[in-house]
Amino acid sequence: ISPTHQQSIMKFAIASLLVGSAAAFAPAASFGVRNTALNMATETAEKAFAKLPATVKPGVVTGQALVDLLDAAKAQGYAIPGVNIVGSNSINACMEAAAKYGGPIMVTFSKGGGQFIAGKSLPNDKDQASIAGTIAGAKHVHEVAKLYGVPIVLHTDHCQKAWLPWIDGLLAASEEHFEATGQPLFSSHMLDLSEEPLEENIAICKSYLEKFAKIGILLEFELGVTGGEEDGVDNSDVDSSRLYTQPEEVYYAYEQLSQVPNGAFTCAASFGNVHGVYAPGNVDLQPIILYNSQKYIQEKIGGDDDKPMKFVFHGGSGSSVEDIQYAIGAGVIKMNIDTDTQWAFWDGVRAYEAKYHDYLQGQIGNPEGDQKPNKKYYDPRMMLRAGEESMAARLVKAAEDLNWLSGSYRSNISTTQEHHGYKESE
Repeated sequence: ISPTHQQSIMKFAIASLLVGSAAAFAPAASFGVRNTALNMATETAEKAFAKLPATVKPGVVTGQALVDLLDAAKAQGYAIPGVNIVGSNSINACMEAAAKYGGPIMVTFSKGGGQFIAGKSLPNDKDQASIAGTIAGAKHVHEVAKLYGVPIVLHTDHCQKAWLPWIDGLLAASEEHFEATGQPLFSSHMLDLSEEPLEENIAICKSYLEKFAKIGILLEFELGVTGGEEDGVDNSDVDSSRLYTQPEEVYYAYEQLSQVPNGAFTCAASFGNVHGVYAPGNVDLQPIILYNSQKYIQEKIGGDDDKPMKFVFHGGSGSSVEDIQYAIGAGVIKMNIDTDTQWAFWDGVRAYEAKYHDYLQGQIGNPEGDQKPNKKYYDPRMMLRAGEESMAARLVKAAEDLNWLSGSYRSNISTTQEHHGYKESE
């Protein structure tokens, strides 16, 4: 697709979302899927699919097709939004956005998000609610993903050592699903053992990758620590030196995990990234670490691939577009987004409440009359739909920032380096 055509797709997507947002704020709006909107989204996806490998189809992407997708992202210079969700509303917003921009998206379950889907009132002493809720959310995606006409990657987020029983439960579900369909339930899992010594971290990751590889699940692992706090993982007070991964650590992980037959993996290396959104100057990103790590690995293993490791970017909310695109140039193929999409969902609900405030103060009585009923205004679907569309619009913007539509990161690299004073180490 030409850059001009890609830009037209982007303009269409944003315009469509703006029109949809206006409809969400109108009480008479239909809750059903509009056939015309679905057809337009499908047409957009088909046009954009020229950028994807032939193995990548609409629906949940696993196994070799997922590897092909991530290889294409690295080669073409774009990254995929990885979005933390908490229920069917945020799941659907992800898929709606992907249908609008015509590309892939990662629907990401956290342990807490899975528990919320099952129900916060349930006991979770053995991770039973987190396991059941995450599986239920994944099955929801499997049932409806093809209707959106786009590739969906089903992923799970940070899993520290004490939470491994959660992953064990999900792995069992994937093995059962694989027996029945030839496809795992989940596309990939993240193990965050960065609090453990490097050797123990990678040894545990390697043992899980051996299991994952048998059924086509990709492993994401973490080196160093992502600062801030997200969904029960609090690294707000961590020593700043742990926010920056060293190239030697990345190579050690690459060398060990590459020994697993058919193993596929990505690395969440820390380069100063922090969960949450902070005022400018409070986060010191150093994506040059990723470039140096790629160079170090290439020198060790040889070959023509100057980006042997696939990196992922955690704590991406609030980052500058320049830093994001510079990191993509270093082999980042996915960026996590949570804080920004949480705000976007709330902002949609907030705007709905502000517009219809006087209709939401009682079941009866509004500016149109003391006896007028308000049910069509306080129907939960109205405010939730407003949140969905606001979140989807934010994700279309994320896709643009991640070069899914532009594919132009290389033209921005020299400007970004000059702006930040980056210089690859000797």
